[in-house]
Amino acid sequence: MIRRLGLGSGFIMLAFVLGHFLNHMLGLISLDAMNWGLQYSIAPWRTVTGLVLLGGALVVHVFLALWSLYERRSLVMTTWEAFQLALGLAIPVLLIEHVIGTRVADDLTALRSDYTFVMAVYWVARPELIVTQFALVLVAWSHAMIGLHYWLRLKRWYPRLIPWLFTLAVLIPTLALAGFVSTGFEVRAMAADPDFLDGVFQRARMDEEILGFVQASTETGLLVFALLLGGTLAARGLRLYRANRKGVPRLVHPGGRSVPLRPGATVLETLRDAGIPHASVCGGRGRCSTCRVQVKHGADLLEEPSPEERRVLARIGAPPSVRLACQIRPPADLEIVPLLPPTASARDGFAKPGYRQGEERTIAILFSDLRGFTKLSDTKLPYDVVFLLNRYFDGMGIAVEEAGGHLDKFIGDGTMALFGVESGPQTGCRQALSAAVGMARQLAALNRSMAGDLREPLRMGMGIHVGPAIVGEMGYGGAKSLTAIGDAVNIASRLEGLAKEHASELVVSDQVVAYAGVDLTGFPPQQSAIRGKSETLAVRVIPRAVEIVPALSQPIVSPNAGTGLPQTASAFGSAAPP
Repeated sequence: MIRRLGLGSGFIMLAFVLGHFLNHMLGLISLDAMNWGLQYSIAPWRTVTGLVLLGGALVVHVFLALWSLYERRSLVMTTWEAFQLALGLAIPVLLIEHVIGTRVADDLTALRSDYTFVMAVYWVARPELIVTQFALVLVAWSHAMIGLHYWLRLKRWYPRLIPWLFTLAVLIPTLALAGFVSTGFEVRAMAADPDFLDGVFQRARMDEEILGFVQASTETGLLVFALLLGGTLAARGLRLYRANRKGVPRLVHPGGRSVPLRPGATVLETLRDAGIPHASVCGGRGRCSTCRVQVKHGADLLEEPSPEERRVLARIGAPPSVRLACQIRPPADLEIVPLLPPTASARDGFAKPGYRQGEERTIAILFSDLRGFTKLSDTKLPYDVVFLLNRYFDGMGIAVEEAGGHLDKFIGDGTMALFGVESGPQTGCRQALSAAVGMARQLAALNRSMAGDLREPLRMGMGIHVGPAIVGEMGYGGAKSLTAIGDAVNIASRLEGLAKEHASELVVSDQVVAYAGVDLTGFPPQQSAIRGKSETLAVRVIPRAVEIVPALSQPIVSPNAGTGLPQTASAFGSAAPP
């Protein structure tokens, strides 16, 4: 509810500021145009409904900011949070005199102000206020845009609109200030008449009594805000003093590091206070899920997740042992394991398929490698080597993607690709075989296009195996990607090496043939020793990958047909498909 009130009050004030800025833009036309625009930009807020909405939003927003400051158990925060907090606290200081000198004085005194009066005050009577007005525009707008950005960045569609929204965010205050300056020069020109200022003040009914009211009210407003801010900080200090008199529980972080837990502090606040980097895209508001941790010990003493936290955890399919670090306030010792790196982005907070978080799945793995490329690269300039490899990698990537696979990584002059991660091993094995054919064709096309630059055609070897592997996003920061590890991956790599021994282009295990349901009786199975394994593996040695095209174009045959494997045969403990 507090977050909703903060968001709602923020939008109400943003609507007022936006209308104000649009009115200022009319100053690029004339002062009369600005006064004409008042009936649309300001008049609605002068009604009883407008007064309640705007005044209530301002009071609620200020008090929620102070409450948020009090609720923090630590003032250690990210740069953008600190900047946003500083901007928010500066707004009342810059705004109080402007509000009292216009709206409050209009309602409580005989003052009747319009833009002619306001601009005369700023540009003629008290030009020192111009700096304050510029600062108010920039501070208030920046505070609103930062808040809006960090709220919208968790929306999937937002990244596509960032360039357009950023342009508007810069253009609107720029045009508003330009209108303010343009009208200011117009008013200064009018002030060449000695009677201009007196006439403006008389029409506005400004006198010494009203001026004294504005000054006294401004000083009172600043004093009240200072007392509220000072009282908030004092209350935090008193709470900290009481907490230090009690026994302090500990938060245990991976690696054995232990830090004290202040009573009432969230895990995120505790980690930041201790200088331990931890992901939190939304700044601890319980919206992005990037701060999630796995609770190892002490979970039974934590309060149950709030409906908001439960909703976020359900969105990402988190198990019961996972909680949001920004929402849990441990009353006793707690051991946690962060689930995302400190550099996690907003995209990491979106719901992902279960396999991306780590699952064991039966998949097909393809390894490929260029033959003799090291020797070839010794005879070429570095630029030529990079150019040739990039052409080769483009072709391999296209072949893998067209077959429906996932290009895992490039390893030197080789590639690793995964198939069937989502579609299952039967489809994955056929995709892997199709990709091998596509990769061979891409290499042939590359050889033809670079025939004049190569002493001899490029050759490659490929190996394909299928079996259970651990699939998930692994890595660090920007190098994090979907990959697989396990025995099946190692065997696929060994088969690629076996292709070199047989001087063939492709070696596939009989498990791949069985899952794919292709008839490869033209390539008799061979029992081959696999390095690191005591058992042999039945494989098919295929001199040229394109030779399996006829088999791939035929209907799927029954599992194990023509493979020479019994129906219950297995390789290294992996059962053949049913």
